[in-house]
Amino acid sequence: MDRQTIIELVGYIGSFLVLVSFLMTSVFKLRIINTIGSIIFMVYALIIHSYPTAVMNFCLVLINLRFLWKMRHTSHHYDLIKVEEDDRYLQYILKRQHEDIEKCFPGINIHEDENRADVNRTYIVTCEGNPVGIVVGKEEDKVMNLILDYSFPEYRDFSIGLFLVKRLKEEGISKLIYDGPTENHMTYLDKMGFQKVGEHYERKI
Repeated sequence: MDRQTIIELVGYIGSFLVLVSFLMTSVFKLRIINTIGSIIFMVYALIIHSYPTAVMNFCLVLINLRFLWKMRHTSHHYDLIKVEEDDRYLQYILKRQHEDIEKCFPGINIHEDENRADVNRTYIVTCEGNPVGIVVGKEEDKVMNLILDYSFPEYRDFSIGLFLVKRLKEEGISKLIYDGPTENHMTYLDKMGFQKVGEHYERKI
């Protein structure tokens, strides 16, 4: 592979990452990927002496870094609202977010679970009064088995998880157990301090 081909490849990679960033539903992920793509494309622009393009991407990097810093230093004000499983507003949210929930938790069936009769803890997480998450579980002797711990795409920065650990403790929960699908949740489970015990994950709170 000659030098010119490598240079062009750098440009394509930068452009690809910038485009992919706009497919992200999470604003935080969008900013991260866009920053990486802009840095790579800025390097490419400098190599080919396209200085206006380099300046534009440099400005994009600064803008992204500013917003990322602001996002990291802006605290969300969450509330935890306990509802009944057949709550109409809860059912509306579940229906509205059905496709994304199925994508996050492959194989889960919110409406037809053989263990639904044992569900006794159902919460809606709100931010500034708007729904941003749903928690469904079975609690027994202060141990809660999480059936669903879902956050809206825009709020998947672990802040809801950190909030839940504190609030569920106030709700009388001393341990969380999760034995559902993990293919999309390993980073979250690790970040939240869950440990694998046998076939499930648990965390004392």
